[in-house]
Amino acid sequence: MYKIILWVFLAIIGISCTTSNNLSRRQPFARMIDTSEVFAHNFTGMAIYDPTAKKAIFERNADRYFTPASNTKLFTFYACLKTLGDSIPALRYTINKDSLIFWGTGDPTFFHHDLKSTKAFNFLKSQKGTKNLFFSDGNFTNQPMGEGWAWDDYNDYYSAEIYGLPMYGNVIRVSIDKGTFAPQPAIFSNSFYRKDEGSSIKRIQTDNIFVLPKSTLQKNNYKTDIPFKTSSALTQQLLMDTLRKNVSLLHVPVPKDARTIYSMASEDVYRLMMQESDNMLAEHLLLLCGAVLKDSLNTAFAIKSVTEKHLQDLPDAPKWVDGSGLSRYNLFTPRSIVKLLEKISAEMPQEKLYTILPAGGQTGTLKNVFKSTGKPFIFAKTGTLGGVYNLSGYLVTKKGKTLIVSLMNNNFNLPASKIRREAEKVLTWVYEHY
Repeated sequence: MYKIILWVFLAIIGISCTTSNNLSRRQPFARMIDTSEVFAHNFTGMAIYDPTAKKAIFERNADRYFTPASNTKLFTFYACLKTLGDSIPALRYTINKDSLIFWGTGDPTFFHHDLKSTKAFNFLKSQKGTKNLFFSDGNFTNQPMGEGWAWDDYNDYYSAEIYGLPMYGNVIRVSIDKGTFAPQPAIFSNSFYRKDEGSSIKRIQTDNIFVLPKSTLQKNNYKTDIPFKTSSALTQQLLMDTLRKNVSLLHVPVPKDARTIYSMASEDVYRLMMQESDNMLAEHLLLLCGAVLKDSLNTAFAIKSVTEKHLQDLPDAPKWVDGSGLSRYNLFTPRSIVKLLEKISAEMPQEKLYTILPAGGQTGTLKNVFKSTGKPFIFAKTGTLGGVYNLSGYLVTKKGKTLIVSLMNNNFNLPASKIRREAEKVLTWVYEHY
């Protein structure tokens, strides 16, 4: 009797182990990863999921945590889909007799160089001369840089600071052609100091003072974005410069009866964020979620709220600290990203979703890869940092089956281009054969 019970027990364990191992050892996915000379240099995790059959096709290290880099933007995107409406909330405001008090919402479109939104500006500009304008930063409690960001990236375009009422994308767009120097916004024209040596424009870390090398000034058709240091005082200056009217500062919270004015279609902002992997847009869209939930412009609050309300069903609890993925403190597993992508697809029609994500061989960060098939078959978000290359999204096979994939690679010391080409090879095989 005891032998029979023992035999049954061992048989059950054997079946369980076989089922589990089938996902991690199934050929040829495992062979392609295990025999790859490129992937041999890094830690690789992969999850392929069939959303129609509701089953995992393949998993390798799918329950292990990886640094996601810009795959984090998928979490920010989902937070927006669950929190924001069709239009971006631009300002909160109240009118009290002869005064208009307004608060930022984190809306990143105000005079953004690549987004054409003028509704907030037109609203403020339209206030008659009898209206005194007051800007309050009383709802902004965030730090200007995200948790775990590299401090010495402050001068790079992808590290634009975080602020409650961002303007011009919180960067100066510098254009140089045949010796003509034109910063936008022009208010910074006198903040650049020319210097004989150097090869690129550098901002003094603690101030809005910029060093302009002579060699850079001699370039033709040159354009670059440099983050400026945000502050309420600078915002006041920028507002007065653009509105051509006085703006005073306050530090008061948003009252419950405050009204909202909206700027532009949310979908257009999402598209730029996802296709160009724009960190500034991602960080401020996450702030916007906090503004809608509780008039709180704070990244940690927004993440906590969205996680507790919408992400409790992920297979592995996410370590999520910023909106863009600049922080290496972020940690997600491939199977949790796959689950998130399944949740995203339930929020938006497929045809619209595929226009927002980068499309292989056609748009965004996938424009120059996945060209071999002649038409896009993968719609996904990339994520790249030093030693990190990830790709997560939707793959439509040659037979027309839609799969959800997450291929994550960390801890390599090769050029990211080699990892990218190997990921392209693996996922193209999935397209051809599944």
